[in-house]
Amino acid sequence: MDFRLSDEQEMMRKMAHDFSVNEIAPFASEWDNNHHYPEDVIKKMQELGFMTLACPEEYGGVGLDHVAQNTVAEEICWGDAGIGTTMVASALLATDPILVAANDEQKKWWFGRQNEGVLGAFCLTEPGAGSDAGSLATRCVKDGDDYLITGVKQFITNGGIAGQYTLLATLDKSMGYKGMCAFMIDRDTPGISIGKVEDKLGIRTSNTTEVIFEDVRVPAKNLLGKEGQGWFVVMKTLDISRASIAAMATGVAQRCLDESLEYSKLRTQFGKPISSFQAIQFKLADMAMHIEASRLLYLEASSLQDMDVPRFSKAASLAKAYAGDTAMMCGVEAVQIFGGYGFTKEYPVEKLMRDAKIFQIYEGTGEVQRMVIAGDLLRG
Repeated sequence: MDFRLSDEQEMMRKMAHDFSVNEIAPFASEWDNNHHYPEDVIKKMQELGFMTLACPEEYGGVGLDHVAQNTVAEEICWGDAGIGTTMVASALLATDPILVAANDEQKKWWFGRQNEGVLGAFCLTEPGAGSDAGSLATRCVKDGDDYLITGVKQFITNGGIAGQYTLLATLDKSMGYKGMCAFMIDRDTPGISIGKVEDKLGIRTSNTTEVIFEDVRVPAKNLLGKEGQGWFVVMKTLDISRASIAAMATGVAQRCLDESLEYSKLRTQFGKPISSFQAIQFKLADMAMHIEASRLLYLEASSLQDMDVPRFSKAASLAKAYAGDTAMMCGVEAVQIFGGYGFTKEYPVEKLMRDAKIFQIYEGTGEVQRMVIAGDLLRG
């Protein structure tokens, strides 16, 4: 497989990297310290097309393929994983159910608003349903030409700032997967409120909240697919999103290596730069090896998606699990290379280490990815 980027893909990658260098990285630590969501930066990203990465040409977008989308995700997360999370959650994760199951009228509504700058959020996780998404309790009850939706969604990225949601609910919990339905919902619909705003370890520039639904009346025309197809829609969405998460994790890991390389050349001990010590060189080499492998894994998964290969779950889970572990390893090693300075907020690596942890957790923990991989192996 040839993973060299096309001219268009490379142009998008460079544009995203330059934006990260100039508009994100210099301010990310301050935003992190203040738990600040930089709305002005997101508006600039909207103007550059980063917030509409997956929008097809026929609905006003540029029709980027998955490789291009995910290389942009890597580069934005090089600057700040929280900003990258905001972008990916809206432009890709919340939007993937639309691409998977929406009809033409639904796509026009969703992408029309997205092109105007409306953010999206994917409402899946609940207080009692995380890795076990099949145990969700949010109810949808048919009422004439509408559905009434009641439940609480937790840890929702963009929950408090999004203008439109994609959501999974169940007709009856006793029906299991067969009772699940996926919807797209206007945030301004009566009955929707925002609950707890999470104070997080990392990705603190990203808005994460509870979203509460109390008898929210949603038109039946907003049902994605048919009743009972919600589980398929969400599983397909998560398969697609895992390559994006791997790309994001790779961006954080690459930033850890870049910062470590620069620091190790400048920091001297025993009369020479610490980059001359084999112990440091081995850490840098290990980081580079894992990063290159992570990048190749997410590019493979992205390429399989672009080729419409029916089964790419294992490739996506391999990429997500490996890249998530790589980001965390690189964060820890970067702090170690910086020594005592790495443990202070004077340098960016302590933040990178905090940000890295989430990639072993959201969109399916590393353990869940291993379950998917093992299941595929055992099925042969």
